[in-house]
Amino acid sequence: MARNACSRIATATDGFTLVDMLLVTAFMAIIMATAVPTLRNVGDSIRLGAGAREVERELQTARLKAVTTNSVMRLRFNCPVAGQYRMVELMAAPGAPLAGPDAAADRCTDTAYPYPAADLSPITVPNHDGPVRRLHPDLSFGAFKTLEFWPDGTVRADDGTGERPWKPIAGAGTAITVVKGANVKTITVNGLGKITLQ
Repeated sequence: MARNACSRIATATDGFTLVDMLLVTAFMAIIMATAVPTLRNVGDSIRLGAGAREVERELQTARLKAVTTNSVMRLRFNCPVAGQYRMVELMAAPGAPLAGPDAAADRCTDTAYPYPAADLSPITVPNHDGPVRRLHPDLSFGAFKTLEFWPDGTVRADDGTGERPWKPIAGAGTAITVVKGANVKTITVNGLGKITLQ
């Protein structure tokens, strides 16, 4: 009889009580509450890195396109609205760009200057404009300058003086930054065409 009583007690106490379940649930809630902000920061960092890599890739493409097509390519930022950028072919000589088409805000629209070009005739430039690119809505450009990639591989930047052609980028280069809140990714471009994502 003593043996049966012990076995009944053992089977009656197997499993988890309501208190055990509540404690485990509370413990898991505390762990999740501390993990969510960390996961959000990781997601933001991934998004920022991806956006900066896309911009860096477009810079590399503009340089390659300038060299292979023997034409001057520009990369314009926030054109025509914030967060958009586009590689465009300079339609006139760098020393005397066409004030209208080469500087126009609609140069960054697919309707006025479609991608791909309607034809590849050198008479009807531009032939080498790229598609309009957009940063993720959570990202924005910080520092930037409109850049020109020349057929010899060099890079020039608009310094705002109005001097034509633009001067080559000097020294350590110029920075283009992609921003997400307080986080920043920097892409450096020097006058010789070296493009570095940091």
